[in-house]
Amino acid sequence: MRIPLLLIPLLAVSLVAGIKPQPKKPAPVAFSEESFKAPPRSSGIRCWWWWLNGNVTKEAITRDLEEMKAKGFSGACLFDAGGAEQRGNAQVPEGPLFGSPAWRELYRHAVREAERLGLVLSLSIQSGWNLGGPDITPAEAAKHLTWSEVTVKGPMTFRQALPLPKSKDDYYRDITVLAFGKKAGANRPPIRDLAEKAMFKELGMSAPDTRYLLTDVPGTAGEEDAAANTVQNLSAKMNREGILEWQVPPGEWTIMRFGYTPTDAEVSTSSGKWQGRVLDPLNDRIFNRYWDTHVEPLLKMIGPMAGKTLKYLQTDSWEAGGCNWTEGFAEEFKKRRGYDMLAYLPVVSGRIIENREASNRFLADLRKTISDLVAEKHYGTFAARAARYGIGLQPESAGPHAGPFDGLKNYGYSDIMMSEFWSPSPHRPTPERRFFVKQAASAAHIYNKQFVGAESFTTIGPHWNDVIWSDMKSSADHEFCAGLNLVYLHTFTCSPKEMGLPGQEYFAGTHFNPNVTWWDLSTGFIQYLTRCQYLLQQGQSVSDVLYYYGDHIPNIARQKADDPGKALPEFDYDVINEDRLQVLSIRNNRITLPHGLSYRVLVLPDHRVLSLAALEKVAQLVKGGATVIGPKPATSASLVGYPASAGRLQALADELWGKGESPAGQRAVGAGRVIWGKTAREVLLADGVKPDAAFAGTRPNQVFDFMHKVQGDTDYYFVSSQNREAARVTASFRLTGRQPELWNPVTGETQPATAFRQENGQTTVTLDFDPYGSVFVVFRKPIPATQQGTAALPVATYETVTTLSGPWQVQFNSNWTAGAPASQTFDRLISWTEHPQEGIRFYSGKAVYRKTFDAAGLPATGPMYLDLGDIRDVGVARVKLNGRDLGIVWTPPFRVPVSGILKPTGNQLEVEVINSWRNRLVGDRGKPQNERLTQTNVTIRKEWELLPSGLLGPVQILTARPKGN
Repeated sequence: MRIPLLLIPLLAVSLVAGIKPQPKKPAPVAFSEESFKAPPRSSGIRCWWWWLNGNVTKEAITRDLEEMKAKGFSGACLFDAGGAEQRGNAQVPEGPLFGSPAWRELYRHAVREAERLGLVLSLSIQSGWNLGGPDITPAEAAKHLTWSEVTVKGPMTFRQALPLPKSKDDYYRDITVLAFGKKAGANRPPIRDLAEKAMFKELGMSAPDTRYLLTDVPGTAGEEDAAANTVQNLSAKMNREGILEWQVPPGEWTIMRFGYTPTDAEVSTSSGKWQGRVLDPLNDRIFNRYWDTHVEPLLKMIGPMAGKTLKYLQTDSWEAGGCNWTEGFAEEFKKRRGYDMLAYLPVVSGRIIENREASNRFLADLRKTISDLVAEKHYGTFAARAARYGIGLQPESAGPHAGPFDGLKNYGYSDIMMSEFWSPSPHRPTPERRFFVKQAASAAHIYNKQFVGAESFTTIGPHWNDVIWSDMKSSADHEFCAGLNLVYLHTFTCSPKEMGLPGQEYFAGTHFNPNVTWWDLSTGFIQYLTRCQYLLQQGQSVSDVLYYYGDHIPNIARQKADDPGKALPEFDYDVINEDRLQVLSIRNNRITLPHGLSYRVLVLPDHRVLSLAALEKVAQLVKGGATVIGPKPATSASLVGYPASAGRLQALADELWGKGESPAGQRAVGAGRVIWGKTAREVLLADGVKPDAAFAGTRPNQVFDFMHKVQGDTDYYFVSSQNREAARVTASFRLTGRQPELWNPVTGETQPATAFRQENGQTTVTLDFDPYGSVFVVFRKPIPATQQGTAALPVATYETVTTLSGPWQVQFNSNWTAGAPASQTFDRLISWTEHPQEGIRFYSGKAVYRKTFDAAGLPATGPMYLDLGDIRDVGVARVKLNGRDLGIVWTPPFRVPVSGILKPTGNQLEVEVINSWRNRLVGDRGKPQNERLTQTNVTIRKEWELLPSGLLGPVQILTARPKGN
């Protein structure tokens, strides 16, 4: 089949015209040291506020929201869901059904309370996920193709009912009846990965690379079942009863009856009776019916609070499998791809039409059309309906489950680019299965949106054993470097007081809510996240490399370290898709987005498959002055304009890359150039571009990462040490003429760097990191480019002056000691799990260590510190000395300054230490419920072991001495 070549520009124009206009981001707010130390609430974290099985009360709602405000949250996402009972846990009582009058009253109470407290709310528009519900009829459900076939031999008059294709829920609708001559059975390999190529299924849960779907095994002459122009459409010859009347020509013929029926997709992890089918995501009429029934009433009932307090709407990640049809799909396909698809429908059954290459191209066009409809008819309609109330979107619309979509295209309708990342757990133990924020950050950058959000610290597996500094901080920092700037805790479960302690919990997620033992001491970590977000939510990102991730479907960008543009470690990159590629322009030889964000080079994917529309845009950019890096495209994966389009693509490729093939090379074309056989990093360095940031550690295999932002005349870098041990690094940044400052997000302290040098267009600073440490390096105040740091190093060594030995008095909470005396004397610092009394061994909660000590003979000069040594299991403590509250320590080194507070004699020290719920739960394991101190639906696993807990020390008084090279 030949598609008129003149259709291709029209399709490209249509594609660009369909891009949703992007509102401007809020005007930047100049940041200051004062606001960094005590950032505004608007910079605060948020949470997945889990209404588990609908089992919430007004009292619990108010308690949660007041606690959020007290801890500095900026808001929450109200998310009704089930899942309490998964992974062998117990169910919790069933509360009001999502959307019922009783549920709506709870919801209205929550919105009113959030308004009273000045918190921003988001709302998930169903219970659970995979949008749907109990009232989704088979006609409204997600659909896929189904077919039956018969073989007849002509010449003859055929008049009989065609077999009804397999269907689900007694719902089936016809699409077409096709016939083609049956060839003698050819022994040929099947179309590879057909179920995935035809989008009968999704492709995995961890942002898989799906480019393999663009290729197939080599074709052989004569293996095709039919040429497209020989496929006969017999639809008009079949009546409503399915009886076909046809004069069969001579020979054997295959007759195929195609229709559609609901998929098996069901709503997942929902509360109570909110079960049912997933709605058709390719059909705006069905979305609108769902909205009118379930969402519109929720927005109307809160009046002006819709758009003011309730500011965002949410749906969760796509985990609904595949789908490939809806009413009117053939017409939508022709409108977008420019040709009639019906003759190619037999390809989805494994037939080869025209030839193997053409069949594979058709399947790519099928997937691309499905993706277009998911974006426009589902998320686009969602955005348009929400916009009537001044409400934005924050759906997890872009994976990591590889559904039938282009992740970046879906993000084009969002206001908060929502992704997810996981803390370490057996379910997702490796980085590529835990970290997914880079795509969301790229979307925010290319669509000019402020917020990059993430469902944060998700786990499946162990409960109540998280260590803040090593599990959560390290994970958040990893994703801050990828572009994260708005943490949504996963998960903050609303648990009525009747559910006891630790209370009801979801089967997954790091439990982070007022029922965890360490909630009162969570402030330090929350302030840390807020300080990071305060800076990272401002300014414009800086990346040198723009990677085009191709036009295939499914398409999901992976974690930052995947580095498809080969920019790392010294340069950063963003990812762009086909839609936004079309709006790029060249300004001063830089590849520039309409809102001004620009890049030095554009990198093409290495699989050599590019749509003609994409290659034409690349040619325009190169001729205008762009540097484009990548191999010479060999083919497109589309029947649009084919085969004429293949000639056009070849001619463009020859014009840009030259005729023939070579492993490496460079060509000047117009004002720009094309380079292949080199990485972006190699090209930038060869061009004399200084590394944006470079880190030289002192030990092998140390890992450091960064995020660079600029606001006005200020550049600032978030730098993370992804090393469990303390580390020193020599960090170089691509600018001079401004004083480097070190802004510590743990403490809020800011100070000018004193150990730095400026040379060759770079400022080099020596940084010392604590375990999993981090810092903002800020450049804002002008200095001469010749000025050098005056100190050798801005750090000190710590020398032990004295160790606090001897007994400690430890006060436990008598409600949780199971009869053991609440006041205990520890002759030495040991884990509570080593204590002979069962009530202490299995204790969970707070204990206060008290000790009186003398400090006579201490050095007369130099700063003094109290170092707590090791703290288990959560790793958090509050320190008081001589009646002075010295604050919360939650990350190594567990150390506080005590200069001017220490006395020669009679120092009174209090250290409040908290462990998690784990040990008390282990102690309650196997006991009848009436003998347990704890109450929860989470099953206490037999493999759970006691976790070392308490102040383990050694507790020391240290003095700091300047440290030279």
